[in-house]
Formats: sequence, structure tokens, C-alpha cells
Amino acid sequence: MKVLFVGGGTAGHINPALAAAGYLKSKVPDAEILFVGNKGGMEERLVPPAGYNMKTIHISGFQRKLSFENIIKNVKTVARLVTSSIESKKIIKEFAPDVCVGTGGYVCGPVLREAAKMGIPCVVHESNAFPGVTVKMLSKDMETVMLCVEDAKKYFDPSVNIVITGNPVRGEMLTAQKEKSKEKLGLDSRPVVLSFGGSLGAEKINNAMIDVLKYSAENKEIQHIHGYGQLEKEYPEKLKAAGFDVEANPHIRVLDYINNMADCLAAADVVISRAGAITLTEIEALGKASILIPSPNVAENHQYHNAMALVNRGAAEIIEEKDLTGELLLEKVKLMFGENGKAEKLGAEAKKMSVPDASEKIHSVIMAAAEKGKRK
Repeated sequence: MKVLFVGGGTAGHINPALAAAGYLKSKVPDAEILFVGNKGGMEERLVPPAGYNMKTIHISGFQRKLSFENIIKNVKTVARLVTSSIESKKIIKEFAPDVCVGTGGYVCGPVLREAAKMGIPCVVHESNAFPGVTVKMLSKDMETVMLCVEDAKKYFDPSVNIVITGNPVRGEMLTAQKEKSKEKLGLDSRPVVLSFGGSLGAEKINNAMIDVLKYSAENKEIQHIHGYGQLEKEYPEKLKAAGFDVEANPHIRVLDYINNMADCLAAADVVISRAGAITLTEIEALGKASILIPSPNVAENHQYHNAMALVNRGAAEIIEEKDLTGELLLEKVKLMFGENGKAEKLGAEAKKMSVPDASEKIHSVIMAAAEKGKRK
């Protein structure tokens, strides 16, 4: 059995592909897997270390804002549409897959289009609540479109074969246990807040968090782990200037990078974060209350739609970045630990949204398409 995976650009496109490939190998050990990604993309850094062979093509997306620089970029993109199709066709012919699996990103376009033209069954997975342009454009040529939540279904033509699979979750997240994780982290019985703005960080979240950290320092009732990211190296000095002493508050940890996220997330009672698809999937899997601050700097504002999928089900709170202040964030944190048990209620609703067998559902769709490919 030969399976070609294609996806890239962001971790939200790459990690589901890696998870699906890993699950496939656990079920079909002799399966041959090849990844296709964009030249210079994040996938070049993540896929080979995971143990998979990889080929690359060169593709870019269209710039929507009108400017001379963007016009030049769009001309190059048009040229790459032609060359990337040729590159894709060559890779597909050489590998001869039984099925092609896309997980989003510009790179999916030429590869899955060429594969479909060649009669190879193709399926695609969309990890966000608001589907990307590439997935929507490809949808009618796919055997199946897999979605993370029901909310995304309305954006597709009724003729498209839709299956709600959820997003796959890393194994260490599924096995992490709250009390054991708290013990590993040296935390006591007090509630835990975990906050972060991604591996690089988010300045506006960091600034708003100062009020929350100072409050946690004063009342000593909340333990706090905050990841400020690797771009704002001066953040500890900013905290000190605001009157917060990290060393004097051992129940508060301020880190540039959180390298044990599974334990930190398992230990948390409330999570404050962006609204990337994978982060939300892990929040749901562990049943955590969350205050979501969607990034406004992503394609089609998809993080807002991701967050609202939870908010509309009573599973999270949201603060749009344009409204974010330290005072508002602190107010929402205090409400989480109020007498009405808000954190517990939100966490319970988030848990209901979890799809624990997402990997198996995705695997079933891939295998069904592969069987169809073998019969051709």
C-alpha cells in the first residue's frame, strides 16, 4: 500500500498529516509513505525528523492586498502554478500512490489536482472551523472531505462527501493525567492557569498578562505558568519594571518556551491562548476551560471561527485582540474561579466536543479510498 501525504505552511496543516501517517503505520506497518511539501516551508523542518521521505515543489499563494510588490508576487505565483503542476505530476507518476491525503495549505492544490486527474483517489482533511481556500477549491474532486467540526460543513457544496472526523491528538496528550502532571511540575493543590501566545509569543497577550501575573503574585491563590515566547526576550525585564518580581513568586513560572506542554496543559484548570486548531483540539481532549484570544493575523481570520465553535457551545470564553486589556483579561480570570464553578462548566462542555477516536476515523477514510484506488 502506497500513501502520499501533502500539506504544509503551518503546524496546523503539518501535524495532522504526521499524526495520520503515524497511526497508519501502526495499523499497516508495511505501508509506503511519501510526503510532499513546499520548498522552504515549515514541513521541511518537521517531516524528515519524523522519519518520512519527502519531496518538495515550489508554490505560493496569491496576495489579496493591491500593491506593486504584491502584483509582482502574484505574477510569480501564476508561473509557479504551471511549474508546480509539472513537478507534482512527476512525483505522483514515480511514487504511484494508491491514495493521496491532503491536510491543507497552498501545496495541496497542484498535487491533489494532478492526482485526481490521473484517477487516483484523493481525500483532504480540514483542521479549522473555517475551511481554507485550497480545500474549498479542491473539495468537489475529492472522494471525501474530512472536517474537524460540524460548523465547517456549511461552507461546502451539498454534493461534497463530508465526514466529521475531528482533529487527531498527540498520544502524550491523551495519556497525560492532571494530578501526576502537577506532581511532575512541582505544583500544589491550588488552581493552575496556563497562558501562552505560541512558540514565538504574542506581544499583546504578554502585555495584558502583566495584570494577571501581578494579581496572582498578590493573592497567592493561583499558580501560573506563562510562556512569553522567543521573540520578546526582554519580557522578564518588562515585568520587573511593572513591579513584578519573578524570583519572589515561586508559584508563578515565566518561561520563554514551554517544552513540556502535555504536562502543563494537563495540570491547568484554565488555559489562556490563541485559537489555533491543534491547540483547541488538545484543550477539548483534556476538557479544559479556556479564554481564547484569536490571532487577527491569519488567513481568513480562521482562528476567530475556531474559537467561536467552542464559545457557541458554552465551552470557552473569547476576547478579540482589538478588545484585549489587562483589566478585561483579569476580570475573566477571576470569574473562572468564582463561586459559580465557571471553569468546571466550560471544561465539561469542551470535553463534550472532543473526538477521541479522530485518528481511527481519519484512518478509515484513507483506507476506504485506498481500496478504491487498488480496484482501478
